[in-house]
Amino acid sequence: MSSQLLEILNGVKTMSIVGMCKNAGKTTMLNWMLHHDRLRGTLGLTSIGRDGESTDVVTGTEKPGIFVREGTLIATARDMLRLGDVTTEILETTGIPTPLGEVVILRARSAGNVQLAGPSITSQLREVSRMFFELGADKSIIDGALGRKSLGARAVAEGVVLCTGASYHMSMEKVVADTANIYRIMNLPKAETLPPEAEEGLEKCLKEHGEALAPGALTDSMVVPLLRSGVLRGGRLVIKDPSRVLLTPDTLDKLQTRQVRLETAEAARTLCVTINPVSAYGWKFDKDEFMARMKEAVDAPVINVKEELA
Repeated sequence: MSSQLLEILNGVKTMSIVGMCKNAGKTTMLNWMLHHDRLRGTLGLTSIGRDGESTDVVTGTEKPGIFVREGTLIATARDMLRLGDVTTEILETTGIPTPLGEVVILRARSAGNVQLAGPSITSQLREVSRMFFELGADKSIIDGALGRKSLGARAVAEGVVLCTGASYHMSMEKVVADTANIYRIMNLPKAETLPPEAEEGLEKCLKEHGEALAPGALTDSMVVPLLRSGVLRGGRLVIKDPSRVLLTPDTLDKLQTRQVRLETAEAARTLCVTINPVSAYGWKFDKDEFMARMKEAVDAPVINVKEELA
């Protein structure tokens, strides 16, 4: 699996790592990629939230630090510089403010541990990635924050690593179902053409054109009445990126039953799904059953971070 996974991960220039919950194994996955030159070339690394601290600020549990190799480019807030043990050289200032100071771009002059606190919005992440590549990076990696589905937009990253685990909920069934739903939304088909934008409402646009580009979020309260009226049957709905799809699995199923094509203008592809069968809160899942259920639920490689990346 490792060689197959590395081939997939090395096939994209920009990727984000998204966690379904705290302690899902996101940092373990990131460190596995960063170690031993598994990802080829010079890497650029940033985070949309704070990461790399030795103790989780939410759960109080110990967590792995982020270890980078010499030459890695890092975008982080100034106040984070004193918390790592890596020797760095400041290359650029970004003008991007955070509560922990301006985001600066550094080059690691030695291998060591870093703490990250990067940009908070997608346009800033795009700018940081652009700067990485201008400074010689071959790949940009975004260590994503909890629940940020916007990191599944292709404008941010070509590929997504989706991390989930027992810490999400005590019920394995719920963890698998909710992860599968996020996976489903993140992997909506890309629209080959864009329909007219529904500036005067979805119903009016659908009646006139049989298809519509939703200008904002897509919710059950918007879609269910259109399903009941029949105006959506056989039609096409396009959203700008997966983060705007706020539909329940039941509504997604109904769209499929009524032959409604739900597409996205911009979407990354999920490179793999990682699972952590051990919860930070004291319970754990049967690892084999968890793996089998997740493999049935998603059409992507599934990795147990507790075993396969150890």
